[in-house]
Amino acid sequence: MDHVPLDILQVNTFDLAGGAERISWNLFREYRRRGHAAWLAVGRKRSDDPDVFRFPHHRVGNPWSRACWWAHERLQPLYPRHALARFLCRATHALAAPAGVLDYWRGHEDFNYPGSRRLLDLTPRRPTVLHCHNLHGKYFDLRALPLLCRQVPVFLTLHDAWLLSGHCAHSFDCQRWTTGCGECPDLATYPPVRRDATHANWRRKRDIYARSRFYFAAPCRWLLERAERSILAAGIIAARVIPNGVDQTIFRPGDRNAARARLRIPPEARVLLFAANGIRRNPYKDYATLRSALERLATRPSQRPIVFLALGEDTPPEDVGGAQIQFVPFQSRPQDVARYYHAADLYVHAARVDTFPNTILEALACGRPVVATAVGGIPEQVTSLPLGTHRLVNVTYAGGSRPPTGLLVRPADPDALAAAIAHLLDNGTLCDDLGRHAAEVARQRFDLRRQADEYLEWYQAAAGGSTSPHPTENSAHHHRWTCPALGRQA
Repeated sequence: MDHVPLDILQVNTFDLAGGAERISWNLFREYRRRGHAAWLAVGRKRSDDPDVFRFPHHRVGNPWSRACWWAHERLQPLYPRHALARFLCRATHALAAPAGVLDYWRGHEDFNYPGSRRLLDLTPRRPTVLHCHNLHGKYFDLRALPLLCRQVPVFLTLHDAWLLSGHCAHSFDCQRWTTGCGECPDLATYPPVRRDATHANWRRKRDIYARSRFYFAAPCRWLLERAERSILAAGIIAARVIPNGVDQTIFRPGDRNAARARLRIPPEARVLLFAANGIRRNPYKDYATLRSALERLATRPSQRPIVFLALGEDTPPEDVGGAQIQFVPFQSRPQDVARYYHAADLYVHAARVDTFPNTILEALACGRPVVATAVGGIPEQVTSLPLGTHRLVNVTYAGGSRPPTGLLVRPADPDALAAAIAHLLDNGTLCDDLGRHAAEVARQRFDLRRQADEYLEWYQAAAGGSTSPHPTENSAHHHRWTCPALGRQA
């Protein structure tokens, strides 16, 4: 797809990390590859790319504040390595923005980041569009959003629900974000707050959105519908579902035996893979259910060992009955991550809450069927077979003409998760057929190039002055279907 060259500035917490950061980084590189001027403004920079900028907090305020921000930014690269650096980072941050310390003790979300208003001055020339991703993470002043919206077209992609609530990125079963928060059931949910000022935080966000006008995107219908019910709706000019994509020059089907030889995994093993940041302690994932399901699988008679690869945590291996959990540290190179998908028979994703996890898209693109809990936007990623299906011939499945790519189960149900995994492991032909379907669906729906095309077309329309709402009911990505594993609409 051809486009007039654009100047595109994206905003995110990090440049290199997982989840939402990987999405903005991939788009940044893809835009630049196509000849657009692309920049990335981040709260914390990890790459040495010259087109990635830190927020210019040190350019605003009095000399003392600027000096403290300057010291804080210089210490940031050392933060993960040294306790002294962490102490000095927190100290210089507090000295640079003492109002943020007061907000912390009052339970207010910290918006005291003065460089946010100078964001458009970072780039060599004024951006054509500004595309914001995660705005939490202690780097962005949400109060700058109305000003930025008056200067350039602003696109806002939601990756979690922080913008909708009084503090949390995921509300689990709580619905208070629809009515004003307050009396929060869990102040410790990320991003945590010290006191319950969630109603005041919610009202402050509501007032900011009422003075803003932006284009809104969500990776799935589930998240878009939540946004349409929230305070965020007041600022939306137009909304679209644009599913995330992965780089399919890297995440593509590969040789299982070669990958296992490279990773020193027994070729005869049954290999399950799960990937997440800090797997055992991640509050959104459900490692307890995964482990319980593995215990059940380990009791089944089998001549082949079961190896569970837990990608995203560095800790010693763990034996569970006749199975073994091998923990694998976070892998920064996508090529190394893809090798683990290639080595696996199945990708297993147990979550208490989730939006539209990249790991599932990567698994599908690598031709691996997925067994997952049906939460959040996952039913829009995985088309589930009925559990008793043994062959794909003459099977009626969810999603109309969309081929099945795995099995979905209820959350927090280790028996159902174990049964779904065992069913696919025991039906090798079915598992292979689902894997082929997975790769084909990923090529059609979850390709990075397709995602970039959709954003670029929308940027062009907005830069040309078009503000007519996008007819969401006519979008190819907007539809409902029945999830057979749950027997309800998903």
